[in-house]
Amino acid sequence: MTVDPTQADNGNAAIQTASTDSPADTDTRPHWKRDVALFLGGQSVSLIGSAVVQFAIFWHLTLETKSGWVIALATFFGFLPQAVMSIFGGVWADRHNRKFLIAGADGAIAVTTLGLAIAFMLDYQPLWLFYAALTLRSIGAGIQAPAVSALIPQITPASELLRINGLYASVQSIMSIGAPVIAAGVLAIGGLESAFFLDVVTAIIGIVLLLMIPLQAVDRSDEGAPAGYFTDLVEGLRYVARNTLLRFLIGYFATIMFLAVPPSFLTLLLVARKFGDDEWHLMANEVAFGIGMTAAGVFVAVLAKRFDNRLRLVAYGGLGLGVFTIALGLTPHFWLYLVFMFLCGLTVPVMNTPMFTIFQEHVPPEKQGRVFGLVMIIMSLTMPIGMAIIGPIADHVAIEVLMWIGGAATVLAGMWGFRRSIAMKDEVSAPTRSTDSTDEAASA
Repeated sequence: MTVDPTQADNGNAAIQTASTDSPADTDTRPHWKRDVALFLGGQSVSLIGSAVVQFAIFWHLTLETKSGWVIALATFFGFLPQAVMSIFGGVWADRHNRKFLIAGADGAIAVTTLGLAIAFMLDYQPLWLFYAALTLRSIGAGIQAPAVSALIPQITPASELLRINGLYASVQSIMSIGAPVIAAGVLAIGGLESAFFLDVVTAIIGIVLLLMIPLQAVDRSDEGAPAGYFTDLVEGLRYVARNTLLRFLIGYFATIMFLAVPPSFLTLLLVARKFGDDEWHLMANEVAFGIGMTAAGVFVAVLAKRFDNRLRLVAYGGLGLGVFTIALGLTPHFWLYLVFMFLCGLTVPVMNTPMFTIFQEHVPPEKQGRVFGLVMIIMSLTMPIGMAIIGPIADHVAIEVLMWIGGAATVLAGMWGFRRSIAMKDEVSAPTRSTDSTDEAASA
């Protein structure tokens, strides 16, 4: 199903019919549980290596410099290239075999990390080398991320999407709990280069498991349309622009992502300046957040089918993030700070999992790469832009004050999202792909 360009106000109808062409429309896809297990297993192993490297790099820069400018630049190089590459990555994910795109990007990231490890073994450690490595890894992520998000509904039955997304969020969260612990241990025992070698090994394992999944490129329903990349990109943007629900979700997501910059990146500086500048404090900060994400992911996975208004869950996530961000800036004790970090972690799957599920359920398979590419662009742009503004300010203004301001603004955004979730309940509760065709035939 594609959107008729002449029907600019036909967002609701598009939502109800958009997802009838999915490769996993029914529960009869052969061996789907095995394919999902291979995918989740491979991505989880690869993720833990990438997370260890990410933690190790940011910890190293934080402890060595304690500079908001340095963290801002690291964030810039770590996210902006992903935004640029996602413009192409989303189109490629709709045109080519997503399995090979993910494997190729993961391999390129591993080669980059291997080069960084060799440089460290030669005792060559300038700041620009960190920025260059973050840039190349970010480019790989820009290719990989849209394909990963679009591949999940390609191998998962529609009736299981929210549960599998919740499970994937839990697995990611468990990895994020283990990653800082592993990072701290690896840094203590083998130094930063050991973390780099670990990432290379986990990437190889992830690629091998991914290649075991039988998967073809998605059949497109618009094969007669012009084949240019720019044409594909513009058509994807027009699809989002004409869809009321998608416009709201992407706008809300962009707002929350921008406002989430303080709790996402300044907490490292807050902990180092206020509570302690050693690695175990930074590790505890990440573990508390990861435990919260894991608990929320399990909650969403177990109770997935009880949610009749997923937009309301998305709004609750934004509201909670705002409240707990304010609390992070208020608490004077580290143990209480960790409690609020745990609560911040709870809000992420509560917001992201139902939102990504809505995209997967209501966007045609041949457009999902472009839609998720747009989401990744927003995610990648808001972070460096936010840090470009807030990072330098953090060198002159107390981070607690920035937490209060950002948290209050996030609460207001969450209230906006809650009001819209009530008004748009009927739009998001359209039948899932497993029942769309039946309901449409009956209504016809």
